[in-house]
Amino acid sequence: MEENINNQDRVRYSDEELEEFKELILEKLARARKDLEMLNDNVSRNGNNANDTAPTFKVLEEGSNVLSKEENSQLAARQYKYIQNLENALIRIENKTYGVCRMTGKLIPKERLRAVPHATLSVEAKMGQKK
Repeated sequence: MEENINNQDRVRYSDEELEEFKELILEKLARARKDLEMLNDNVSRNGNNANDTAPTFKVLEEGSNVLSKEENSQLAARQYKYIQNLENALIRIENKTYGVCRMTGKLIPKERLRAVPHATLSVEAKMGQKK
């Protein structure tokens, strides 16, 4: 409760708070880069395991491989965007603008930033955007 009252008066998070968020983001960034590497490996894999099977099964297997590669490509693209958003959040930390809603100019609650560390909008601003 006291944190919310203080947040209304503050224009930015303290350096200590920014450091806490930076550590969280760096952890998520490391995990996201590892996940992206796995997805990219899956997309670039050439192996077809249906070489010695019946022709009908081979066609189904190849179709499944294409679909799987497309899904992995889409996941990789989303993961890449997530990484970019996390990297942008690190820049905002360095600029000391991290955690400030870009629509309202108020501090985004810590709970939201812990859940979505790359957030640039408060929940209220995000909900207003959808209307």
